[in-house]
Amino acid sequence: MERYQKNLIIKDLSKKMVLLAGPRQAGKTTLAKVIAEQFSSSVYLNYDRAEDQKIILNESWRPNTELIILDEIHKMPQWKNYLKGIFDTKQTGQKILVTGSARLEIFNQMGDSLAGRFFLHRLMPLSPAECEKVEVPYSVDKFIERGPFPEPFLASSLIDANRWRLQYVDSLILTDVLDFENIHNLKAIQLLFELLRSRVGSPISYTSLAEDIATSPNTVKKYIQILEALYIIFRVTPFSKNIARSLLKEPKIYFFDTGLVKGNEGIKFENLVASCLLKHVFAKIDYLAENYSLQYLHTKERQEVDFVLVKDDQIEQMIEVKNSTDGIGNSLNYFLNKYKLPAVQVINHLKRERIEKGVELIEGKNFLKNLYL
Repeated sequence: MERYQKNLIIKDLSKKMVLLAGPRQAGKTTLAKVIAEQFSSSVYLNYDRAEDQKIILNESWRPNTELIILDEIHKMPQWKNYLKGIFDTKQTGQKILVTGSARLEIFNQMGDSLAGRFFLHRLMPLSPAECEKVEVPYSVDKFIERGPFPEPFLASSLIDANRWRLQYVDSLILTDVLDFENIHNLKAIQLLFELLRSRVGSPISYTSLAEDIATSPNTVKKYIQILEALYIIFRVTPFSKNIARSLLKEPKIYFFDTGLVKGNEGIKFENLVASCLLKHVFAKIDYLAENYSLQYLHTKERQEVDFVLVKDDQIEQMIEVKNSTDGIGNSLNYFLNKYKLPAVQVINHLKRERIEKGVELIEGKNFLKNLYL
């Protein structure tokens, strides 16, 4: 299938270097090679391959190469200075596409060396909104059952999808995490990974998790930051106009791969909505230059709304997620009455869409397919 972002990336390549980041096996390499077909001459180089490393270090591609694709270059020492150098000295008309399975925009902090030289594109797994745009058949049940990554989602059978996921989990922990940083206690991060799979959607306590895996809260926080930097999980923090206070409160954890979530259909549906909302937020930032974030609402009295879309530090919409419950959630009603914020309740199995007490009740598929991407 053709990814929706292809033409957006090609357009930006004519202006600046493009950094294409996203989870492992979200389709970055495939997309990069499809883009390469649009140019008269191109070269694909992966820093993980010894023979490609030599070419990269010596910059020994042909001078008339129109598109240079550099994969996993963030593993190279002083990679930012290297990219700055080749961008500043490239041939007229030459384009540079950089891909990687780590969060390139925060990896070692971008600093000033690449300032003004790149556009960031984040390629997330598939979503109902993207399937609508590129006319790929889908159902919410299929997303919940197989997860959103292209290979298992498009596989000919569920067995093939499950076989893919077993290998995917091994590659995440045994390859990506160890490549990212020297982990002394692999069993601890493996156990944390498994614990998080069963705690999706609930505020987490670093102290509680530390007790469960017999380590320190700071180590748990470090491991979670690694899993987040590698696009394995993402945190959703409580909304607060005081950003520092917000970061100190308990975050909720979700997975980019809904197929990794352990729990009932409702929990998996909530994770699917979370990942689609995050993809929506990334697209708003990357393509419309709008200041969006995804957070949630939580009070000391334990009133909680699953998600809020925040634009320019103001709540744009409250979003409560239910699998089949038809009535309006008490917490959503509380925040609606107190703050008069726009509210929607997204329900996976809904008999009839309607507006009730100022809250829009909408079927899950209809909500998800109308997100930006």
